[in-house]
Amino acid sequence: MTNLQLLVTGGAGYIGAVLVPELLEEGHHVTVLDTFFYGTDPSTDPIIHERCKKVPGDIRDFALVDRVLEEGRFDAVIHLAAISNDPSSELDHEVTESVNLTAVDHLMHAAKKHGVKRFLYASSASVYGVKETEDVTEELSLEPITIYARCKCEGEKILNSLVDDSFVGVSVRSATVCGYSPRLRLDLTINLLTDQALTDHRIRVFGGTQMRPNVHVRDMTRFYRQLLTAPADKISGRAFNVSRRNASVMSLAEMIRDELDPSLPIDTVPSNDPRSYHLSADRARRELGFEPEHDLVTAVRELREAYASGEIADSQSTVYRNVAWMKARPNTWRFAAKTGS
Repeated sequence: MTNLQLLVTGGAGYIGAVLVPELLEEGHHVTVLDTFFYGTDPSTDPIIHERCKKVPGDIRDFALVDRVLEEGRFDAVIHLAAISNDPSSELDHEVTESVNLTAVDHLMHAAKKHGVKRFLYASSASVYGVKETEDVTEELSLEPITIYARCKCEGEKILNSLVDDSFVGVSVRSATVCGYSPRLRLDLTINLLTDQALTDHRIRVFGGTQMRPNVHVRDMTRFYRQLLTAPADKISGRAFNVSRRNASVMSLAEMIRDELDPSLPIDTVPSNDPRSYHLSADRARRELGFEPEHDLVTAVRELREAYASGEIADSQSTVYRNVAWMKARPNTWRFAAKTGS
């Protein structure tokens, strides 16, 4: 594989903290553009490598984005930075739109302007909205019901409007991600339920019948790496679902209980969350030959080991939960762009 010059926005985040070391191991040169909000900064970030450049900054800082793109002469951009997930995005719609749509629009246009050849966009399976169909495929209509999903949907449209023979753009509609990362999140379904089992010695399920697609973080990062070299005619202007398995929230709780301690109680709480869907990942399998390699129970085992080894010293810290962290520091993320250069 040719060594590439890569820009990874949000490269210090949950997925990025796993992806960037893998890209470096493959021989690529990586620039990470990230706010380094969640308990990290460039000097303490665990990714230390001569081919890794860290740029602290906000994608709402258009002058900074333009400068990074002009100087970097990147072959590809992997865009992960976002106000990530529905609950976080609901805290401030104006900020969400500025980060997840306005800044994305600028980044995509600027990337093309500065000669980037390939743009990988982290969209979301939430763009489909609530579907009654048995399998949610990429051919179905997009009917976002939240501002997070709407911004992701609009981002896909912008990217598709820019693709041509010199600019390849592809959207990744990910299932809920799970598993250990140096920038861990414990507010994602499997990780959250596992944390409850390990710390509270009981699991609390809201509803339970809702179907949820899930995928291990290392399968997500492998898919992004595959997209860097996939034939342009197979991916450009297209979207791909990525998922390992669809399961009800209750069955996920039972999987976690059975792995950790079959005697753990599971409490059920009523839920008004209508989201329930069965994501099909057949397109990625059929057209790109991509098969997820990690069982979901792997995520549970990784977290158990991390807790036992002391890697996660205080799992109740807000640093592991985006909404809690954001509520505690509203001015940090609302006005971060003003501190950029």
